[in-house]
Formats: sequence, structure tokens, C-alpha cells
Amino acid sequence: MEQDDAEQTVLLVMTSGPDTPARCGTPFYLGSVLAAMDARVHIFFTMAGVQLMRRGVAEELRAMEGGKRVIEFIRDAKRAGVILHVCDPALPGYGIDPQTDLIEEVDHVGRASDLGDLLLQADKVLSF
Repeated sequence: MEQDDAEQTVLLVMTSGPDTPARCGTPFYLGSVLAAMDARVHIFFTMAGVQLMRRGVAEELRAMEGGKRVIEFIRDAKRAGVILHVCDPALPGYGIDPQTDLIEEVDHVGRASDLGDLLLQADKVLSF
């Protein structure tokens, strides 16, 4: 497999939330792997995905029965260098206050224009 020496930017758009737990571990795991491969990785949470960034949700959620908690996937991704963005306009629909309700792992609370910038700058985009 040919490898490019230039750093690649990957954007993962996370729209899945706690109502689909089986979809909630892979983005963080993949993000960790890509960051370990020297990619710059962003995950942007919007729609139901913002619920994963609410205190108490990822701490209790498991992607599969008997598996590790989603918060552990999130912390692994953060240790690997993944940058986490939350869509501010999506928060009120889920009753989430960005000042008090978000987990400490969140790097940025942004708007649709921030997602647009990330999309335009990314070499690869995946959605979950």
C-alpha cells in the first residue's frame, strides 16, 4: 500500500446517538487508529450524536453487551489526539446546556459554518 508523507485530515460526522449504541464505539476506535497513523482527526457531533457528549450518557452506554463503555472509547480517542466538536444548534433540541452539560473531553462547540469549514478542509469524510 502506497503511503503519502503529508498529513491527512479526516472528518468523522457523528449523527448516531444512544438510541443506536452499536454505532457509538466504532467512530472513536477508528479515529484513534487514524490518529495513530498520523492523520489529523476531527469528530463533529450533530443531530442525535450530540447526546453522546452529555455528562452521564457515554459513561453508562456500551456499544455492545459486555463491551467497554463508550466513554472509554472517547478517552482513548482523546489520548490519540482526536479533536471533538459539538454542534451548538443541535443542543437545545436535546435540552443540553453547553456551559454545564458537556463532558470535559469536548474541544469545541461550533456552528454549521464550522462543520462546513471542516468538510472543505478534510481529505476524507466519513459519517456514522
